[in-house]
Formats: sequence, structure tokens, C-alpha cells
Amino acid sequence: MSDMKTGAETLIAALVEQGVEVIFGYPGGAVLPIYDALFQQNSIRHILVRHEQAAVHAAEGYARSTGKVGCVLVTSGPGATNAVTGLTDALMDSIPVVCLTGQVPTHLIGQDAFQEADTTGITRACTKHNYLVKQVEDVSGVVHEAFLVAATGRPGPVVIDLPKDVLMNKTDVYRKKSDIRRTSYKPRIKGNLGQVEKAVEALAQAKRPIIYAGGGVINAGPEASQLLVEFTRMTGVPITNTLMGLGAYPASDKQFVGMLGMHGTYEANLAMYNCDVMLNIGARFDDRITGKLDEFSPNSTKIHVDIDPSSINKNVVVDIPIVGDAGHVLEDMIRLWRSKALTIDSGELKGWWEQINQWRGVDCLGFTQEKGEAEIRPQHALKRLQELTQHRDDVLISTEVGQHQMWAAQYLAFEKPNRWMTSGGLGTMGYGFPAAIGMQIGNPDTCCIDVAGEASILMNIQELSTAVQYRLPVKIMIINNQWMGMVRQWQELLHGGRYAESYTDSLPDFVKLAESFGAKGIRATKESELDAAIQEMLDSDVMTIFDCCVTKDENCFPMIPSGKPHYDMLLPGASQEKVAAAIQGEGLALV
Repeated sequence: MSDMKTGAETLIAALVEQGVEVIFGYPGGAVLPIYDALFQQNSIRHILVRHEQAAVHAAEGYARSTGKVGCVLVTSGPGATNAVTGLTDALMDSIPVVCLTGQVPTHLIGQDAFQEADTTGITRACTKHNYLVKQVEDVSGVVHEAFLVAATGRPGPVVIDLPKDVLMNKTDVYRKKSDIRRTSYKPRIKGNLGQVEKAVEALAQAKRPIIYAGGGVINAGPEASQLLVEFTRMTGVPITNTLMGLGAYPASDKQFVGMLGMHGTYEANLAMYNCDVMLNIGARFDDRITGKLDEFSPNSTKIHVDIDPSSINKNVVVDIPIVGDAGHVLEDMIRLWRSKALTIDSGELKGWWEQINQWRGVDCLGFTQEKGEAEIRPQHALKRLQELTQHRDDVLISTEVGQHQMWAAQYLAFEKPNRWMTSGGLGTMGYGFPAAIGMQIGNPDTCCIDVAGEASILMNIQELSTAVQYRLPVKIMIINNQWMGMVRQWQELLHGGRYAESYTDSLPDFVKLAESFGAKGIRATKESELDAAIQEMLDSDVMTIFDCCVTKDENCFPMIPSGKPHYDMLLPGASQEKVAAAIQGEGLALV
């Protein structure tokens, strides 16, 4: 009987075998057996968050910055329901997370017991898969299968719902990780070679090609990003990234035309509209990229590489679908391109680049910042953050959601993958700070910065307590314009300037708030103070909030209004004037 273990002890043993080093969690009655088992071991570290939503976001930040599966532990009822936003966020952005939820004892399920919720029912729509474990003998096998499902194919969150009696009962059954066999779940890794061959030959025949890379390249591992760079350079084709794909291709490279989509660059969006062959690798044609669907890249041969078969032809019907892992498919593309000695007509490609460079000349991200006593422009604040951090070996950036998120995407140049953590699909305010905590836990010697808005940061501000408790030198740079900036912008542009509930009348003093938690607070209100404040934030070795007070009514441009085509862009004043002049003169806007 000496080898008999409780379900909770079996659970911990399985997590250790999976290589779990950190769990982000919050205790409660249903999971106390797990916490008791955690207390009696030293292999797994537990990080006590202050809200279960933050636990999942922290696990997301940890997973995205390390390439490992994030692990979450919450109790039954409200613990599980509080985790739903984070789980949905992870599902939308394909982040591997395993969430352990407590449940009332099996004999009480369905009786509206204290802190009971139908967790598997509630999370069915916001997880890749979920389990309700009813027998203690099943615990180890379910854990190993859950990690397999979370991490392979298109990654995503998996929930394991654990009734309290299952955690307390004893068993001598333990299934090893190596005992788990893939049965019905077999994601396709290698792309169909015939389809890959069609794709490279179509690209070689192109006159106006573009590569469009998304988060799937980053999910496929750093090798996939290296292969993307190799293939792009050997073809000479322009490349654009989605919001989730930033860092998959170095932003400083001359072939990079910037981010695509609603707040993407003029050159990227017009290149997409006017291309004749599009190679989409690891992106899902979401609405913020496509704009008006029937005018999305209307005259192009469309190639789509995605590991998720359900993403193929879901939003945009493509000509050459390839189901497979981005890295494996890129490897085959490079091999076939070389073995067939393929090239793109140099004259046509040169003409295409001349057109793209004309679009670049519009300078769609241009702005003017007055010096000295002048108010700080938000674009300038983030441009200076980029310039003051570019000499550092590694800086990890997370964001909240809103204007500051888009400005960060536009002005922070990412040279490598896994340096940019943002909520793309769900657009979750409150994501960035707990994600930065997870990043810092996973990368203890790296500078981790959350670029925030003053509205978003208040969504999970209680995690200051977590960061201080664990002595995490996370930095929060608040782009503070006192408005829910993106809401205000849409109200200005689309709702006649009727600013309903988008201004915050009662903001805290963020410096004093930071100090009240035992953190450091910094503020800058004019341009002359900006650089010193950013440097002080970067040099700080404790949890730090930098309240960067910026102009209040700045709009985030470029912007494609919702449902409009790529060529119908709103640009900042000077850039808009250049476009108007060019359309009258040389027809710059469209080929």
C-alpha cells in the first residue's frame, strides 16, 4: 500500500513529468487537496495571483515568451468562471495553456452545491478540449493527454475539471507520459508535397507577389521564423506580418513592409490589395486583416498554409490550400525552390518594389513632436521607448488593448519572435500586466514591459500585489490620455463626436498607487521629461509604473474603417495630403 497516492499527489507527479515548473493560481475549498500536495513538494513553484483571470493571462505570457505550456490552478464555481475570459483569449490567439479547475464532489454534481458550476459546459466553447475526471485512476492519463492536446497542432487551452473526492481518493495507478498514444487526435504536420509544389511555382510566376505571415509561424517555433527569413530573402518578395505575427520577420529588414490590417501601414495594405500572388503562412484571414471581404486582394492567386484545417476557406476561399505546420511547409518550399532553380522575373519584381517604395513615401506613420515644454505625443513616447531599448539584447513587450496597443505595434520594431505578447483575437483589456508577470517569471533576467492605457490597466491593477510579493521588476508604461482612446476615436469618426462614457473622470494618482503597493512610481507630463523617465523605468530593479501623460485627443492612424477595403484608408493629415496629390498626379493609391 506504500505506493498508493491521492488523486492530488498523482496530479502533481504527472505535472512534474510534463516538466511543469510554475503554476499560476488561487486557492479555494475544492482544490485544497492540490494545494496540500503542492505544499509537500519542491519541484513546482506556485505563483499566487489576485484574480483568476490574471492567472490565465500570466500563464499565457509565460507560454508565449518561453515556448512551454502555461499551467493554471483555480477552484470551483467562481474560480472557474473568472478564468473564462483568459481561456477564451488563449483560444483565439492559439496559446497552449492547461487549466486545472476544482469541482464539487462527484455525488454533488448537478445539485447546485456550494461553489458548483458546470465548468465543462461553460468552457466547451472557449477551450480546445476539456475533461471532467470522474475516477482517480484517470488523473495521470488525462493530464498527459491534456498537455499533448494543448501543445500540438494549433495550440490552445485545455481544462481539466477535478472533483474534490477524485483528488482525495487514493490509487496506485499511474500512467506515464510515454504510455499516451495518439488515437483520434492526429494533427497533420507535413504539408501535401504536390500542393507545396503548386505554391512555389505560382509564386515564381508572380509579377506582384507578397508573403503574409501570422502567429502560426511563431507558434511553430523559432526555427520556423528562421526559415521564413531564409525563404523571403531567397525569393526577394515583400513581406507583411499580422499583429500576432510581429517578430516572425525582422522589422528592420528592407523587405518588410510593415504590419497589415486595420491599423497597418499604407504600403502593406495597398501591396495586399494589388498583389497577384499571396502566400499566407500561419494567419487566419480575420476581419481586422481582410476589411471588406469581397474586395480583399481581389485579383490574386491565394495560397494558404495553416495547421488548422478548419481555418482553410473559412473566411476567404483560397486557390492553393496547404494543411501543415508552418516550419515544415517552409522547409519544403525552400527545398523545392532550390531544386527547381525557381526565380521571379527580376524586371517585374523591380517594378513591384518601385511601386511599393512610392507607397512607402507617403510616410503613413509620420508625426510631429514639439520639444521642451510641449505635451508628449503618444507616438513619440513609444518611438523613444524603441530607441532607448534597441541596444538591449532582449526586451519583452506585452500590451493591454486599445490605441496604445496599435501604437506599440506600429512604433516598436521586433526583430525576433516571442518578444511581443498582445491580445489579438479577443482584444482583452487587462491582459498585458498579468501577461508581463508571466513573462518575467519565465524570463527572470529579461526586461519585461507592459505598454498600457490608463483604462486597461485598471482592469487587473490588483496584480501589483503579486508583482511586489514575488519581487518582479515588471515595468508598466501607461500611455495616459484619460480617455478610453479607441472608443473615443470611433465615437469621433463614426458616431458624430458623441463621447458616451469614454472619458474617465476619476483616475487614481498612479505614482501614489504604485507606492501604496510597495512599487515605484514615475511620471512625465512634458516632452523634456520623457527620456529621463523612460530611462529611470528601464533601470529600475523593482516593480515600476511610469505614468506617461500624453496628448488627450490623438487618433491612431492609419486606419481602415470597419468593413472598408484596403485602399480606403484614413491617414494622418500630412500623409493624407500626399495621397490626395499623388492620386491626382500619378495614381499612387492603386495600381
